[in-house]
Amino acid sequence: MFKETPEPPVQPAAEPVNSNGAAADRAPAKETKQKEIEEREFLRHMPDVVCLSHLRWDFVYQRPQHLLSRFAHCARVYFVEEPMFEDTDVPYLNVSEREGGVQVAVPRLPHGFNPEQAESAQRELLDELLKEQEINRYALWYYTPMALGFSAHLTPLLTVYDCMDELAAFKFAPPRLRELEGELFQKADLVFTGGRSLYEAKRNRHAAIYAFPSSIDKAHFAQARQELPQPEDQAAIPTPRLGFFGVIDERLDIALLDALSEARPDWQLVVVGPVVKIDPASLPRRANIHYLGGKSYTELPAYLSGWDVALLPFAINESTAFISPTKTPEYLAAGKPVVSTPVRDVVRPYGEEGLVHIAATATEFEEAVGAALAQRGDEAWARKVEGFMSNMSWDQTWGQMVRLMAEAAGQKKEKKA
Repeated sequence: MFKETPEPPVQPAAEPVNSNGAAADRAPAKETKQKEIEEREFLRHMPDVVCLSHLRWDFVYQRPQHLLSRFAHCARVYFVEEPMFEDTDVPYLNVSEREGGVQVAVPRLPHGFNPEQAESAQRELLDELLKEQEINRYALWYYTPMALGFSAHLTPLLTVYDCMDELAAFKFAPPRLRELEGELFQKADLVFTGGRSLYEAKRNRHAAIYAFPSSIDKAHFAQARQELPQPEDQAAIPTPRLGFFGVIDERLDIALLDALSEARPDWQLVVVGPVVKIDPASLPRRANIHYLGGKSYTELPAYLSGWDVALLPFAINESTAFISPTKTPEYLAAGKPVVSTPVRDVVRPYGEEGLVHIAATATEFEEAVGAALAQRGDEAWARKVEGFMSNMSWDQTWGQMVRLMAEAAGQKKEKKA
């Protein structure tokens, strides 16, 4: 079922990064050369990557998919999801391959398992996966501290915690999450955060923590700058269209959407994405609000191409205090003016740089959308956006992470020697 590990391409060395995840001053030439050699060797002998995630691979294409699909170019990658419960007498692991060679493993557990039984079953299934696939030299890549409950006994080459959100602040967060995150900080060799504000909140909890804000697949979203054929469910919606894509949950300011749609019935609000953790009946229903459901990553540029303004209408609450929306640079790469509520990682840097309109109230949001509509075709703004994003890419983010992994692996090897 699993393919052989391919011979990895030789990658250019990533830029050095400092504790903010930004490019740092170059080290002396001799030291830099040595680090490049170590990185190339690490890439040539990349360990398998076993990712333990609370997110599902096929749900929304975001940070985990961008990073792990790049690891799959030079290593075996196993993406282990949270369990699903079904009518089965015996727990088992369903493993299937995705594009690029990523192996997605989903524990299937019997209905009625209590938390202790579920954790024990996941531990056994993970051990079986490692044994059957001869995963002996590997890195554990955590997206959820909850996975530590069934993986703490393992002895990986490296442990990486890619902390992309403050999960403890989310709706229905498990009570043990904070405790297990503390344990994960103790075990991790490296901690990456999904944004600057999250880094600032956690930087004193680990000696090797780095900020890696959301990046961008520019070529993919730049397709929206062209006039693409409109999707069938959007084509008949009048203009101007104000659009949002993403997960629709407690982070979305539904009162703001309702107020905006009521104040401007001539503006059409297009909302693309699945509804989770909130009652769909709680969403505002007006003639100019259009809920189109979840779409694939491939489809997003076509929807974006038909929008006049892109929105980030997030509620300002504890669940959004540390988010760094990936869609911010994606909207900008599509050439769309953007209006956002004052989410910290949007205000800094995008708002401060004059790239995104920031509005705190419904009235301000309406005014900002008006300014954004007038901004269409602003070549000076477009050049500023292009300059700001010139060095942003998931390739660069991944490369910087690999450099840090190579250094951490080298340091552990030296300690053992």
